[in-house]
Amino acid sequence: MEYKAMDDSTVKKGVTLEDPHTEDLSQEVRGFIFSRILDRKPELTSEVMAFRDYLLSATVSDTLDVWELKDLGHQTAQRIVHASDPLQSMQEINQNFPSIVSSLSRTKLNDSIKDEIIENQRMIPPGKSLLALNGALINVEDIDLHSLVDMVHLELSLADQYRKLQIPPSGVRKFLSVLPPSESYAFRVDFRSPHVHYINNLEEDAMYKRWRSNINEILMPVFPGQLRYIRKNLFHAVFILDPASLSGLEAIDTIISLFENNLPMRFGVILYSEKLVEKIEENDGELPVAHLKDDQDDISSLVMRLFLHIKENHGALMAFQFLSNVNKLRVESAAEDSLEMHQVEGAFVETILPTATSPPQETLLKLEKDQTLSELSHESSVFAFKLGLAKMGCSLLMNGLVYEPNEEALINAMNDELPRIQEQVYYGQINSHTDVLDKFLSESGVQRYNAKIIADGKVKPKFVSLCASILAKESILNDLYYLHSPETMDDLKPVTHLLVVDMTSKKGMKLLREGIRYLISGSKIARVGVLFNANKDATLPSLVFMKAFEMTTSSYSHKKGVLQFLDQLCSFYEQEYILASVDTKSYQKIIDRVFQLADANGLPSKAYESSLPGFSAENLTSYLNKVAQFLFRTIGVESGINAVVTNGRVIQLLEGSTFLSHDLHLLESLEFKQRIKHIAEIIEEIKWDDVDPDVLTSKFISDVVMAISSSSSTRDRSSESARFEILSAEYSAVIMQNEHASIHIDAVIDPLSSSGQKLSALLRILSKYVQPSMRLVLNPVSSLADLPLKNYYRYVVPTTDDFSGTDHTVNGPTAFFSNMPLSKTLTMNLDVPEPWLVQPLVAIHDLDNILLENLAETRTLQAVFELEALVLTGHCSEKDHEPPRGLQLILGTRNTPHLVDTLVMANLGYWQMKVFPGLWYLQLAPGRSNELYVMREDGEGGQDSTLSKRITIDDLRGKLVHMEVKKRKGMEREKLLVPVDDDDSHSTTKKGSQNGWNSNILKWASGFIGGKDQSKKEANSSLEPKSGGRYGKTINIFSVASGHLYERFLKIMILSVLKNTHRPVKFWFIKNYLSPQFKDVIPHMAHEYGFEYELITYKWPTWLHKQKEKQRIIWAYKILFLDVIFPLALEKVIFVDADQIVRTDMGELYDMDLKGRPLAYTPFCDNNKDMDGYRFWKQGFWKDHLRGRPYHISALYVVDLVKFRETAAGDQLRVFYETLSKDPNSLSNLDQDLPNYAQHMVPIFSLPQEWLWCESWCGNATKSKAKTIDLCNNPMTKEPKLQGAKRIVTEWPDLDLEARRFTAKILGENIEEPQEQIVPPHQIESTNEDSSSEDNESKAEL
Repeated sequence: MEYKAMDDSTVKKGVTLEDPHTEDLSQEVRGFIFSRILDRKPELTSEVMAFRDYLLSATVSDTLDVWELKDLGHQTAQRIVHASDPLQSMQEINQNFPSIVSSLSRTKLNDSIKDEIIENQRMIPPGKSLLALNGALINVEDIDLHSLVDMVHLELSLADQYRKLQIPPSGVRKFLSVLPPSESYAFRVDFRSPHVHYINNLEEDAMYKRWRSNINEILMPVFPGQLRYIRKNLFHAVFILDPASLSGLEAIDTIISLFENNLPMRFGVILYSEKLVEKIEENDGELPVAHLKDDQDDISSLVMRLFLHIKENHGALMAFQFLSNVNKLRVESAAEDSLEMHQVEGAFVETILPTATSPPQETLLKLEKDQTLSELSHESSVFAFKLGLAKMGCSLLMNGLVYEPNEEALINAMNDELPRIQEQVYYGQINSHTDVLDKFLSESGVQRYNAKIIADGKVKPKFVSLCASILAKESILNDLYYLHSPETMDDLKPVTHLLVVDMTSKKGMKLLREGIRYLISGSKIARVGVLFNANKDATLPSLVFMKAFEMTTSSYSHKKGVLQFLDQLCSFYEQEYILASVDTKSYQKIIDRVFQLADANGLPSKAYESSLPGFSAENLTSYLNKVAQFLFRTIGVESGINAVVTNGRVIQLLEGSTFLSHDLHLLESLEFKQRIKHIAEIIEEIKWDDVDPDVLTSKFISDVVMAISSSSSTRDRSSESARFEILSAEYSAVIMQNEHASIHIDAVIDPLSSSGQKLSALLRILSKYVQPSMRLVLNPVSSLADLPLKNYYRYVVPTTDDFSGTDHTVNGPTAFFSNMPLSKTLTMNLDVPEPWLVQPLVAIHDLDNILLENLAETRTLQAVFELEALVLTGHCSEKDHEPPRGLQLILGTRNTPHLVDTLVMANLGYWQMKVFPGLWYLQLAPGRSNELYVMREDGEGGQDSTLSKRITIDDLRGKLVHMEVKKRKGMEREKLLVPVDDDDSHSTTKKGSQNGWNSNILKWASGFIGGKDQSKKEANSSLEPKSGGRYGKTINIFSVASGHLYERFLKIMILSVLKNTHRPVKFWFIKNYLSPQFKDVIPHMAHEYGFEYELITYKWPTWLHKQKEKQRIIWAYKILFLDVIFPLALEKVIFVDADQIVRTDMGELYDMDLKGRPLAYTPFCDNNKDMDGYRFWKQGFWKDHLRGRPYHISALYVVDLVKFRETAAGDQLRVFYETLSKDPNSLSNLDQDLPNYAQHMVPIFSLPQEWLWCESWCGNATKSKAKTIDLCNNPMTKEPKLQGAKRIVTEWPDLDLEARRFTAKILGENIEEPQEQIVPPHQIESTNEDSSSEDNESKAEL
């Protein structure tokens, strides 16, 4: 705590409060067990409890001797384990630890507890806390009551559904413990084939002979960015490309360039013809015979034939050189877009001429008609098509993993793959004789790639639960009949594909036929069901087709020729009624065709003859409507949309996307391997004792697998687990058995930790309301050197007591602290869920400096807090590039698109904005961001880009949004941030030019700072007077204060600015730490004195190392978030410390030319020689680091926000902070040390010395020239700031009196007129504050 940070204003009286909570009186307090005393003397209850309260408040210990601390963790564990209610005991200990610690330290320790804890800590670090719900780990740091209740509710709901499926309790527990697939599970495309052409082989080529062949070299440390040159094919970069396309030829140049630069990688290509692939698609995935006879016009096929010939006769290197020559001739002829035949022929002649034995032209003529090479080129295109990569244009496979085909992505892919190989080398799974490619592709290879099926991690697959639909009696799924591969009808089918088919569209019929072909090709573990989803009113022929199809699946799906019958029927129906324009009312033709096909395929045509002619169109239409309702409500698919639903996973097929039988095979293998296999294995082990054997059909069990796999996939839970069972739990664990519980909690807890405080409360709530089975292993730190907890803690939980029993009043949940130490200065802090922005609403007292003995006889205080808003956070990415730092985002409603704005940080592409529940739209801000980038559509979107992203905030957990952007066409090489290189040109650029990177944003955002009305005034700000007769451009001043004393200083600073500045002023205050009184007074003050103000806030990002002390958090807010805490329209801001007095017009500083630097600070004075011993920056580390640069004071500084954002200074400061802050000895004066440390990367303009004077460092000689006076702490005298202010600044008492009178008038209070004598500094005695905090404070100004 600072030397004296308490306000000396009149202390308000407390309010008498009653403790609503009951405490465990059986716990010993200073040798007394009060439950026994009360049993004996019940008539003295009030006196005995008063005595207990006195003992508790008097036993608060700041320190213990080392020998008392040594076993404190083990003693705590012993008391918890031996308590009658262990959870209550743990909660009372860690939430009142300062009062209980003395008693704990005197507990006689049982060695068996200590030995077991130490034994367990061989397997888990001491003090580590873990929590798992039904086997899945939960992040202990992020967990809160709302998310935990949601998780538990979902588990209970699933357990209830599984029981209704007649699954026994043991099976239910196993299903609930199934973990989702790991996100890091990488599927590799198995591209091994003769159609891969490599340019090199690291293991055989002579050019690599000098490289080392020992695979263990990969484990050797190297400098960052340095490559390991090992003579082994570890990295295979294979490009799939069309050699006649622009992107394909550019990829060839990339390959040759990297190959010539000896990159330790094996390069290869798979060639295909885009024209041929399109024709294969049109021909239902088969090679068209017509194209084989006549493909002379296909340049891609010609290039492939010539490439194959050169490779066979002249070697791979010359073949790749031929492709490079093709691109060279294309570029030289300025034919940027398309390749011409003569360029290919010219490149061929140029390539083989030096080594040719016969004229190249003759060879060329022969090759153009060579049938063998033609077939090989066609097979290569078919192979690329079957891999699924031909539709992606040009793509890159790194050991089978799919990436963008550019050099940056290739290097990133290599760096991603390296640790995977290193791990397997380390564990001996890869040695010098291992074929790395074969190993990886055999373990996790798939035969085909489809981006919709193999999600890349950024877009999560969509899952829906089908469990409720299967349980419903009149459900569509219960009336559905399935198709099977031949002779597999009676087998268990764990994989269920539901094809949602619009039978009135060509695309829908294509999907249906592919599904049938998928079954014809054979699948032993999958079945196919068809749900017809008509886009418009179904025609009579389509209803007949549907009737025939359903009749076939329901009655004849076991017949041998049923799949051929349906395939032929689909083909006929498509040709006659969808592709051809025929009379939609005439359906006799299709009925006749059904009869013919039934006879041809061994199906009874008479059954069709009796049912089809008299079908009821009304019944079929009604059924279609029922299906449409099911699809919309359960699956989330609109009418007319084609989709595939595989065990609850929904893949919508929109325009432009194809889905072949190969994709169904891929979907089957992927889903079975990742999600369904574990469930099917559990199903096979279940003993269905209570189920009627007649019900136990393969269809019933297949339905159960589909229900469970779909419902379990909707859970958002971690794929990580821990082996809790290996930890001993005989003496040091709390075990609560409940055989019938659906919820099982495994936990490892350090009871004397901040996470232990939270977990003990949450587990107690669960234990009370859910009765789960629990196994809690206690894991305290074994040898403590300091008190592990120095706070009192309460977890606030809503209860029924919050609601009034007599009226509609809701009191709200409360935290009650009793028996608190009277003579200790306390600070109130909140530990709230990450997405919450909580502010104090009512607080009479200073919550930063609570001293109960000053609160009169009642010695109580109360405060009311409110949830003000939620935080919307997100990560923005650009595929295969670094996050687009500096990208500007706006958020608003449909009618008002811009309500909030922010920047994307370089750190993880992070951004955040303040929101309320409702519907929001996220967009790229107009200007450079929108000109360069476009948002990519996620999920099942048909189009590749979108203008806005809709975000629904419908609960109190906020939202984490993953968004992806891509560069607009033609803007790929443009940079988002274009800094001005010449320092002197900065001022001219800003004043004269409108081409600045955010000049456009200033126009539309000018109104955002001050609201709609303000924007109109801004337009003529230099002409119209502001309130108080102020003219000119507004000066923006930023400050932060916490506690009543600093708020008092802040009002004085405001008055000193206003009395000396003639232009309009707008103040920006960080809202997080302001008291309710200040927020009540500041609007009246703004009106009275004629200034504007805005309260701003920013939530500390979860990924950034967090400070624990409130003072250091406040310091961090001064410097870490300057680029994102203000609206984007703000160009410049001046920070002025709350305890500063301004004596000049701040317009002079606001208009000062900073020479292109983002920050301007005043260097520390050095003319007060008495303080030389305290100038730490002139010696040791700081002297060496600064190298002649000045060390600046952080009480006053200017931020050029335009320059600050365009140079990404905020990102650089956060990187330095993250690196340094983890060392507790670094950044002792955070807001000041950080910019001074980073000034070689974030340059600082040094302000003239007169801009900041403080007595401690400057001395009285220069005081008369001072433009601002700061009340720096004096590490020599340790004079309290309030006392120093009255002595140092002559105008301070008058400004203080003015501010206090105004505050009293607004709040309706009386103030005492000050009659205090100023004490000379030599008479001041040092206060008895904690020496460690003095040392921190004495380094420099606060």
